[in-house]
Amino acid sequence: MPAHRSGTPRTSRTPGGPRRRRLAAAGSLLAALALLLTLPGAATAAAPSDDAPARGTARMGQGVIEHDGQGGLPRDSRAAQTEGVDVSSHQGDVAWGTLWNSGVKWAYVKATEGTYYRNPYFAQQYNGSYNVGMIRGAYHFATPNTTSGAAQANYFVDNGGGWSRDGRTLPGVLDIEWNPYGAQCYGLSQAAMVNWIRDFTNTYRARTGRDAVIYTATSWWKDCTGDNAGFGATNPLWVARYNTTVGELPAGWGFHTMWQYTSTGPTVGDHNRFNGALDRVQALANG
Repeated sequence: MPAHRSGTPRTSRTPGGPRRRRLAAAGSLLAALALLLTLPGAATAAAPSDDAPARGTARMGQGVIEHDGQGGLPRDSRAAQTEGVDVSSHQGDVAWGTLWNSGVKWAYVKATEGTYYRNPYFAQQYNGSYNVGMIRGAYHFATPNTTSGAAQANYFVDNGGGWSRDGRTLPGVLDIEWNPYGAQCYGLSQAAMVNWIRDFTNTYRARTGRDAVIYTATSWWKDCTGDNAGFGATNPLWVARYNTTVGELPAGWGFHTMWQYTSTGPTVGDHNRFNGALDRVQALANG
């Protein structure tokens, strides 16, 4: 009579025993995590890469070439236009006399970013442009994922972004564009982005009595606001497009006030055209 063997029947055993089973389970978990990281949207949710720029270094138009490409320079137009530049700490001390003599008549200077950065060259740039005769203003680089629109508008006004009716000071600019530090829409839904922008512009108007200019690119505006048409009636548009024509405008605006057309100017890279003669620049300054 065959002997009876106690314990688990041989047919139910897994080769290698409990340790092998634990290793197999861990392998399955790692495979599942690897698959998850390859799904759409995983990259936008990830933390910024090690090669992201330092906070505070963002500048107007930084993402234009990467996202929209670059074409030729604008053709000569019979319509009256006035040349301008925008500058940030990247330019350091600016040769304003050289720019003035080249035909540049207006300028915007980066004042702030988020609620954590002030341009250390702001005084030289803001006062220097004024002193050579330019009409000038200040801009704020928005980071909607760090603090509210109201908080950033107040920080901007308190650190150089105000306005005065002196005929030489342009209204402040909200620079709202691709996020150089992470996901292009800062992790906000389209509705949340629109609310953030409105919070900023409402606060800026309450503080200064002026409607802020909105600087953006059409493709970013479509992606991150759903091509919202709610700002065109109140906020002048400064559109970014490095090509021979302005191209399509964001929804709500029937025309642009300013156009950033290149980042490769001879003295200061970022050059712009005001959509009108110098008296129209003065009219915007006067409110």
